[in-house]
Amino acid sequence: MRHPAQVVVAGFAAAVAVGTGLLMLPAATAGPGGAGLLEALFTATSTVCVTGLVVVDTASYWSGFGHVVILGLVQVGGFGIMTSASVLVLLVSHRMGLRARMTAATETRSPGLGDIRAVVTGVVKAALAVEAVTALVLTLRFAAGYHEPWPRAVWLGVFHGVSAFNNAGFALYSDSLMSFVTDPWICVPIALAIIAGGLGFPVLFEVRRRFRAPRAWSVHTRIALCGTGLFLVGGCAFVTAVEWSNPATLGPLDASGKLLAGFFQGATPRTAGFSSVDLAALHPVSLLGMDVLMFVGGSSAGTAGGIKVTTFAVLFFALYTEIRGESSVNVFGRRLSAPLLRQALTVALLSVAAVVLSTVVFMLFSEHGLDRSQFEVVSAFSTTGMSTGITARLPVGLQLLLVALMFVGRLGPVTVASALALRHRVRLYDLPEERPVIG
Repeated sequence: MRHPAQVVVAGFAAAVAVGTGLLMLPAATAGPGGAGLLEALFTATSTVCVTGLVVVDTASYWSGFGHVVILGLVQVGGFGIMTSASVLVLLVSHRMGLRARMTAATETRSPGLGDIRAVVTGVVKAALAVEAVTALVLTLRFAAGYHEPWPRAVWLGVFHGVSAFNNAGFALYSDSLMSFVTDPWICVPIALAIIAGGLGFPVLFEVRRRFRAPRAWSVHTRIALCGTGLFLVGGCAFVTAVEWSNPATLGPLDASGKLLAGFFQGATPRTAGFSSVDLAALHPVSLLGMDVLMFVGGSSAGTAGGIKVTTFAVLFFALYTEIRGESSVNVFGRRLSAPLLRQALTVALLSVAAVVLSTVVFMLFSEHGLDRSQFEVVSAFSTTGMSTGITARLPVGLQLLLVALMFVGRLGPVTVASALALRHRVRLYDLPEERPVIG
């Protein structure tokens, strides 16, 4: 494999294969016998790609060993396969070779190779710190508020804390988090962990390092923070307003409960699959709005999926520049390069093509309409994991399509495409310029 992106794709595929094998063991299921190939493959892909879609009930179908396997795959998938491998190499040999640094840099989106060791160790430290704080708060709440035995409370806190930060959305309750819809000590820590993981490790590092000098933040950090804030506030307000009087979702709750549920349900579409209300009962307008939130996703080089906030922002600024009639795209006092604009356009168009074609296939081979078909497809491609409850009842072919969408969505269309390219083509000349009519 001559391209680092190929190694990343192969690493994720190997992790899915190993996870499938582990989940097919008889010890991984709560009932007699082991899981079938489809159930194990779907769950392994969903965990490694930190999605959260399931074809079997996570709480009742898998045993304690199966839950440990799921949690381990979520953690490895959230770190990144090559990042996790680099951590093991550093622990054993205390050094990283050139190939390992190049591969880890590809996965973590690091701009250089000189500081890749610090980046890898920083990723692990940041993830473990946020997960530990979230797990501690949840553990105390499960023990004090719900009288769970301490071992059970610790396990619930750790599992949901890791799942939240990695934007995985796996829960040890059959109804996800619907039982805690009005509990801020459960919903708020999980939502904050989701937001932290969705910001991306480069943003977390820079904010921590230059907390007192926000004017020195890079353009990427500023775009990620501003975009995340806008989508978070807008998404929460949108869901709360549309569902405020819906008798099947927020309607029966009091004002404070509606605000909490609206906040949580507006934050989780940023590629985390938790739900505190019945998604099947949402208004079609809410489903459409969540499609947009899921498709955009979080920030780059983090645990979130989607085309990323930065990609959306770059395209927005390019559109704004064209409307103003300016020649170059300027953001926060910096000029964006033409290759960056082409890359953002490529990611967006490939993603749109994947979602549209998959939605057409869903509508042709299932009885579900546009709303639910599109919601399921976008959820899988953006590695969100939210579902209206149709995943387990889909035909085998459509479930395998979701597996492919989760895999491609986690790695990114550009990464997959570059991994398949065996060599770079360099053109030594330019053709004459001509302008076709636009619009």
